[in-house]
Amino acid sequence: MKTLIGTKLGMTQILSADGVTIPVTIVQAGPCTVTQVKSTDTDGYNAVQIGFGEGKNPTKAVAGHTKAAKTTPKIIREVRVENLPEISVGDQITTEIFSLGDIVDVAGTSKGKGFAGTIKRHNFHRQPKTHGGKGDTRKPGSIGSMYPQHVLKGHPMAGQMGAERVTVKNLTVAYIDNENHLIGLKGAVPGPRKGIVVISGKAGK
Repeated sequence: MKTLIGTKLGMTQILSADGVTIPVTIVQAGPCTVTQVKSTDTDGYNAVQIGFGEGKNPTKAVAGHTKAAKTTPKIIREVRVENLPEISVGDQITTEIFSLGDIVDVAGTSKGKGFAGTIKRHNFHRQPKTHGGKGDTRKPGSIGSMYPQHVLKGHPMAGQMGAERVTVKNLTVAYIDNENHLIGLKGAVPGPRKGIVVISGKAGK
């Protein structure tokens, strides 16, 4: 199981051995603590639950749930696995599970843009400002025909933009600092600085 929870710190660039500049996103990944191990015998499926960070005021439910792991994590995530690894509650997972060149998927919450119009949200073109524009330059225009007398679901219109779960696939691990629990991923990672991300390795890569 190659999965870590981390905090996005920001973007920078590093130099490869042959002098090529590589844009990377630095993530404070782990250490994560195993808070629960689920199996098909007890829960109906195999999964490992991991916690990250330190919660300031955990609820009694969370404190009781993580008591055996001797931690009060701020974030808890569950990772489903086909075969349970040799792991137990209280074990620590660090950046040492990854190696340079590994291919990973990163999931996070994208930046919230608030209520946005169709031009910003869906890349609509604006209407001409002259020749009878009448000030409607950024309006969406017609949104449907007479039938079926309602707006079809999923029609591109103005609305909430961003602040949704996004997964970026096939990023390469370009930098690792095991001492400071840092991972550099080649390319961009969803979310703002200090945002929570989940790094998942691919089987055999």
